[in-house]
Amino acid sequence: MTDNPRRQLRPTDVKRLNRTWRRSTEGRLSLILESVTGPFNIGSIFRTAAAFGVERIWLAGNATPPTNPKAQKTALGTDRLVAWEEPVPVLEAVRAARKDGFTVVAVELTGDAVPLPEAKLSGDVCLVVGSEDHGCSPALLEAADSVCYIPQVGRVGSFNVGIAAAIAVAEARRQEWSGKSLPDPESD
Repeated sequence: MTDNPRRQLRPTDVKRLNRTWRRSTEGRLSLILESVTGPFNIGSIFRTAAAFGVERIWLAGNATPPTNPKAQKTALGTDRLVAWEEPVPVLEAVRAARKDGFTVVAVELTGDAVPLPEAKLSGDVCLVVGSEDHGCSPALLEAADSVCYIPQVGRVGSFNVGIAAAIAVAEARRQEWSGKSLPDPESD
């Protein structure tokens, strides 16, 4: 890579590093966005999804599509890197995710939710986040295979939905990569 390990990587080095991580990633990830209407949240979620290799995003309820011009400002074209489905009723999205072999895990504060670091996010997982104002609907929570929440120790009781999706997707990948020794990117 570089002689000085503290120097920022050159574009070729970044591509090599990302390819190494991609080869060490086997689990499939997808998302259901239930009634997420904020275009900047949609753009942010699509950008995060593209960065972490999310395979598909199902839009549900009245979710804003990534083709919205304001969503495009945040997504920076990453919506073309992640397959996505036009908005459908949420239970239809859950059925489609299951049909594709995903376990559906809602990210929401419920009485039976487990802390995100303790949630079983291995294998093929479809994470679900709900609307900015009301979270996941009761129908969705009933249909999900499990529910987890993001522990918070500060004085604020919730995250922005785009941030919550990013934290959940990052944790799913972290769990998969934990304990794996990555191959040396210079051996490519």
